[in-house]
Amino acid sequence: MPYIKKGRRGYLDGACVFAAGLEAENAGELNYLLTMVVSSYVEEHGRSYQTFNDVVGALDNCKDEFRRRVLHPYEDAKIAENGDVW
Repeated sequence: MPYIKKGRRGYLDGACVFAAGLEAENAGELNYLLTMVVSSYVEEHGRSYQTFNDVVGALDNCKDEFRRRVLHPYEDAKIAENGDVW
């Protein structure tokens, strides 16, 4: 998780408020919104190996953090609720 300075969070949270107004109704729309964020980043930073590496790394880390903080606890709760398969 990118633990950023509190002062910078306020600025980025403002950007998230804008993006939150564009709520995705399904996986395709979520994919589109994420693609637009990535496209904007590439446009701002230029097409280069470094930029592409930044994007792929951020997406991978975001996915990993989502699994660690959201998916795994959900699965653990369901195992406790329903019993383990094994």
